[in-house]
Amino acid sequence: MNLAELARKTREFADQRDWRPYHNPKNLVMAMSVEMAELLEHYQWLTPDEAANLPVDTTSLVAQEMADVMLYMLRLADEVGLDLEAAILHKMQLNAQKYPALPR
Repeated sequence: MNLAELARKTREFADQRDWRPYHNPKNLVMAMSVEMAELLEHYQWLTPDEAANLPVDTTSLVAQEMADVMLYMLRLADEVGLDLEAAILHKMQLNAQKYPALPR
């Protein structure tokens, strides 16, 4: 499933619950920020080694928070009419120009 299909599914999910009136860009960005803070909470105060080796139960919670962030990102892109997949590919091209690959 690509990002456009996921965005469509999140739109349908929101429509089935009459959430679209609340899914304006401001609210979606704010909600995404809250979810990012919840994700960050799982890593707060960990050493780099601990953060790279989370327990399985914590990894499951991290996955849920990451999904929440992505769901709001998809809703935001959909609401503002942005092709997120194209935007990501374009940004990767810009990054490749700005940060060339290291010689091997």
